[in-house]
Amino acid sequence: MPSFVLASSSPRRAALLFDSGFEFEIAPPRLTEKFDVALTLRELTLWNAIRKGMSVAQTRPDAVVLAADTLVALENEIIGKPADLNEAAQMLRRLSGRTHGVCSAVLIYHQTSGKMAVFHDISRVRFHRVSDATIKKYLAKIDPLDKAGAYAAKGSGAKIEGSFTNVVGLPMEKTITALAKFCIRPRDA
Repeated sequence: MPSFVLASSSPRRAALLFDSGFEFEIAPPRLTEKFDVALTLRELTLWNAIRKGMSVAQTRPDAVVLAADTLVALENEIIGKPADLNEAAQMLRRLSGRTHGVCSAVLIYHQTSGKMAVFHDISRVRFHRVSDATIKKYLAKIDPLDKAGAYAAKGSGAKIEGSFTNVVGLPMEKTITALAKFCIRPRDA
């Protein structure tokens, strides 16, 4: 059975895989995520997931590599990670009381065999209306700078339609099924 490598520095993706019983190594890709306004939410997340995964697969051709990318879109405008706390607060104000989409794209690739799986998932998230005081308190509790849309799915008080884990950063329902096709299964499976 090949080794399994997570091509991500996201502690949330690692926690989702670990909590599901997977054993894996972490090898963060050494590249910057790209942003192109000509691409749709789905296209952009797929593009970045593929770039991340292929960059790690070059150094680990023997391993099954999993890479993912997650972005938020409000009325077809893609919202990435905030540059600073002021931008994070602005993002949360825009999302307040509104419904937005969260798209995660995933690449699973084993270079030695040439086997590949690419998929995405989209969830709908509705935020409650939040005041500036609530936003300030919230930003003091979490680090919004590494999160698309500047929020964490847990503790956001949002209503989620679709996969909760997709909003966290990795749609586990689809991921577990796809990994099984590469003979990568949780410890107790």
